[in-house]
Amino acid sequence: MSETTASQPFPTSIRRNNPVLRLAIIAALIFAAFSLILRDQFFSVRNMQSMAVQFPEFGILAIAIALTMISGGIDLSVVGIANLSGILAALTMTHFAPDGSSPLWLMLAAIAVALVVGSLCGLFNGFLVARIGIPPILATLGSGSLYTGFGYVITGGYAVRTAQMAAIGNGSLLGIPYPVMIFALAAAIFALLLNRTAWGFNVYMLGTNTTAARFSGVRSILVLFRTYWLAGLLGAVAGIVFLARANSAKPDYGESFVLLSVLISILGGVSYIGGFGTISGLVLAVLSLQFLSTGLNMLMLQLSGSSAAIFFKQFAWGALLLIVMVINYYSQQRQNRSPG
Repeated sequence: MSETTASQPFPTSIRRNNPVLRLAIIAALIFAAFSLILRDQFFSVRNMQSMAVQFPEFGILAIAIALTMISGGIDLSVVGIANLSGILAALTMTHFAPDGSSPLWLMLAAIAVALVVGSLCGLFNGFLVARIGIPPILATLGSGSLYTGFGYVITGGYAVRTAQMAAIGNGSLLGIPYPVMIFALAAAIFALLLNRTAWGFNVYMLGTNTTAARFSGVRSILVLFRTYWLAGLLGAVAGIVFLARANSAKPDYGESFVLLSVLISILGGVSYIGGFGTISGLVLAVLSLQFLSTGLNMLMLQLSGSSAAIFFKQFAWGALLLIVMVINYYSQQRQNRSPG
């Protein structure tokens, strides 16, 4: 099965892959344009490394949201899960090693705690959506507030500071930062899961047509449980990256990442009504937004010298999303009018 909706006819699947190709071209054009305009500043080893440690956090969250969107739902609680997982991992580290040491067994234990917390939160979301029948947007909006509130109760609103995982957030292997490697590994794993497993096939089928999936023998409750569990697990991974990068964990870290992750998913070609989406498109969307925001920030700082230039990225993200959606819309309209 290819990285498309398995229930769609083959010619349609080929046509629907065009947005991914267009996004690849857009990403390449953005990169080339800023490399020419900013020359040594943008296309430099230092800038590449700087960008490389910025996008893995929201990239991992975007994968989590994309999974649930493909199934016909959405998970707005992933940032809350990430923060709660990071907080409990940080507390585990500081409790057993208050002197600031970070033995390997303790780091592994803290990571395990975070993954367990993320799994439990994801399963709870799956229970609300699959068993109780609450609409995903409402269920995860409520549970996200619950997880964030629990984080405030545990910490009292203060950040839990620890640099015991700094090696993960700031280290590298052969010049490649560990957060990038974590994001690449997550993207590869979930591309394989969606493409090569029965669960992936069922997720696409469930998102395409719930009724048809049920009559085809798809166990929708089990599929949804697994989907939201995996989204929670990815949220925990993002929480570990949060903690390792910032050397602290707090309940309100990355509040804007939910909307950014949804934007990345849609920009990457994930259908907001479910049934279609690719990890490759999502990765290209992450890179496009990172290139665009970094390039524009550097350009505006060069022209105006104002630190307020960093806020221009919100405008750039929205503009890119609208441009790509308009291009995709007119391309689809033209394909629908063409014979065959």
